[in-house]
Amino acid sequence: MLYDAYEVQRSFLAGASKLAGLGAGWLNNPSNPWGYSSLGPMAAASLEVFAHATAPHGKPEFGLKKTRIRGKDVAVNEEILLRKPFGQLKHFNREGVEGGPRLLIVAPMSGHYATLLRGTVERLLPSFDVYITDWRDAKMVPTSEGSFNLDDYIDYLIEFLELIGNKTGERPHMLAVCQPAVPAYAATALMNQDKNPWRPRSLTMMGGPIDTRQAPTAVNTLATQRPFAWFEQNVIATVPMLYPGAGRKVYPGFLQLAGFMTMNLGSHLISHWEMFKHLVVGDEESAAATQKFYDEYRSVCDMTAEFYLQTIDVVFQNHLLPKGEMEHRGRRVDPTAIRDTALLAIEGERDDISGLGQTRAALDIATKLPGSMKQYLMAREVGHYGIFNGRKWREKIAPVFEKFVAAHNG
Repeated sequence: MLYDAYEVQRSFLAGASKLAGLGAGWLNNPSNPWGYSSLGPMAAASLEVFAHATAPHGKPEFGLKKTRIRGKDVAVNEEILLRKPFGQLKHFNREGVEGGPRLLIVAPMSGHYATLLRGTVERLLPSFDVYITDWRDAKMVPTSEGSFNLDDYIDYLIEFLELIGNKTGERPHMLAVCQPAVPAYAATALMNQDKNPWRPRSLTMMGGPIDTRQAPTAVNTLATQRPFAWFEQNVIATVPMLYPGAGRKVYPGFLQLAGFMTMNLGSHLISHWEMFKHLVVGDEESAAATQKFYDEYRSVCDMTAEFYLQTIDVVFQNHLLPKGEMEHRGRRVDPTAIRDTALLAIEGERDDISGLGQTRAALDIATKLPGSMKQYLMAREVGHYGIFNGRKWREKIAPVFEKFVAAHNG
């Protein structure tokens, strides 16, 4: 019923958004005399903000057609190296450019598409041979494809790393942004324990919930103040019949988005108010920056119920990884097995999703890894999204990451 009610509301708002957009266009038409009245620009701006806020959003594109290397523009082509039911391995091929550290970026499976890391990829393309996990929207995966849980996530990462290694003949590096810090760490530990030839040379974790007992945030509190059964009964929905994944149990992306929006409601209201003011005075360029961010932010996808619930249990309620009790298909994930994969933990001083110390814990539990292979960065005056996007990411954080990889590239 929850998903069906959402679809009814979404259909209604999609129509209202279209009408509001038409109204804004009509008022902004130079041949319309009403547009020159004192209320014309204000009414047009109001309609445009409403149209943008209620418009439906599908899966965005990366749209990275070129990069600049040593002063020259180089064409970039996206290619899919491996398609699997719940995700694919995407490669950003730089035409005519060979070599460079091989880097697997692990995008979060937390309600948004991998394109949320567009700025991350764009900044690293000049220096790295970049691959990324492109997760699928669970509501688009037929139930005949089976289930997908945290164990499957780890299996996917190991398979992707092995594919990159076999393709290039080099051990790749791995960068996990937010949620995938835990499965990426687990995959690294298992591959080290197995002496897998394609275990990552380095693992960088950015704002990840390795140990949420450290400086718990509102997100962590939400996951711990209610019993596990509450999540099963209240946030899991069934995909309706109009999608390929009809009948699949999921944690809907629209619930995740609603939670994040509510957590920072004041900031989002201010952003839309600023957008409205820019439109009133005709500053479309400034308004477009806000629109671009929210186009990406509101593009959400569903997670399988089994993956979401297992993450709540393992990561947020029982903290199994830092306690040395996490298991992968009945086998213990041993952090002390990490002995030749360098670790970099990056945290934002103002991160309100993963608190300070949660990611750094990854360094502490790898007790058999030499100190020379561990590094920590606390990015000052940076929030959660600023760790991997924006000016401070490009100018302050990315250079540290590049030097770290260079130092451990063999």
